[in-house]
Amino acid sequence: MGRPPAPYSPQAPMGTTAEPSLVPDLIGRIPWPRWAPIAVAVAASTLVVSCLLCVLCCCWCRRRRTEPRDKESVGLGRALSATTTHLVQPEVDDVESSPGEPQQWGRLQLSLQYDLGSQQIRVGLKQAVDLRAGGPGGTTDPYACVSLSTQAGHTHETKVHHGTLCPVFDETCCFHVPPAELPGTTLRVRLLDFRRFSRHEPLGELRLPLGAVDLRHVLELWRPLGPPGAAEAEPLGELCFSLRYVPGSGQLTVVVLEARGLGPGLADSYVKVQLLLNRRKWKKRRTSARKGTAAPYFNEAFSFLVPFRQIQSVDLVLAVWARGPRFRAAPVGKVVLGARASGQPLQHWADMLAHARRPVAQWHRLRPPGEADPASALSPDLCPSLPGS
Repeated sequence: MGRPPAPYSPQAPMGTTAEPSLVPDLIGRIPWPRWAPIAVAVAASTLVVSCLLCVLCCCWCRRRRTEPRDKESVGLGRALSATTTHLVQPEVDDVESSPGEPQQWGRLQLSLQYDLGSQQIRVGLKQAVDLRAGGPGGTTDPYACVSLSTQAGHTHETKVHHGTLCPVFDETCCFHVPPAELPGTTLRVRLLDFRRFSRHEPLGELRLPLGAVDLRHVLELWRPLGPPGAAEAEPLGELCFSLRYVPGSGQLTVVVLEARGLGPGLADSYVKVQLLLNRRKWKKRRTSARKGTAAPYFNEAFSFLVPFRQIQSVDLVLAVWARGPRFRAAPVGKVVLGARASGQPLQHWADMLAHARRPVAQWHRLRPPGEADPASALSPDLCPSLPGS
């Protein structure tokens, strides 16, 4: 009887040495679940597909960057001729250089109301928008001057709004105008840039003939501002002085610095400083006279004792006096400050109270003596609502 055949075993090829297979034996000995090979295959295929997608995206992006843009420029030209002109903002130079467009000076909102019984027209300044920048910083310190063509000596000034091109005034003033004078009266509103130590820069102007509007009803108007008109002559001159108030001790110090622009025919000019309490004369001082000059320099200080409880009831009047050709002293012009003032004088008074113990200096335009005399009437035609109240 022969020996049973041995189990089949693969033979190594000739010229090689058969070595035991460690990896298959190791894999065979590990108890792998049935789903493990499938999961490994899926993970490997997912990794390969992700790598292929990344390579394709990189190639497509590189090809798009190096692609010429001739076709895009042609398409842009067609779009510009159709609708893109409404989407693209024009350059500033193109807007300013367009010959057909007028220059923009901003807009003003105001209200008008005429009371037939009292024969007064009530002018309310609401706000202004889109003013031109008057300073190098791109902003301005605007205020408004309201006047009528038939009343040259009566002007209402609003308070100064610092650092804005869209000031909100919310101030009201009144003018006495008989009904027969309304058709020939023109309302004039000038906007100026406040400069503390130089001439104020005009920002725009509105001229509204009252005969062209219906004053039987209360009107709310938006009107564009035009270019500033001719600058008003200042024959009365200007006065520069500083104010300092110490609330604790109640000491009010007025330093009269200098004047300019006085009439050439005046001589021996001096300044009277007067305090009024409840519109009655209280205290007064005066500087020494300066001879033969239209720009006298004083630099004289005066101190007054004003308790803090009375500071809101006090009016300060600075009047420039001079001798004329007839050698008789007469008032040239006055500046009135206090809580009942308006415009620049009111702003100066408020700055003094806001910066206690610090001197605040400013130039002021001289007003006619009859207009700026609080002893008779500080603001005869102004309504009770004062600026800032």
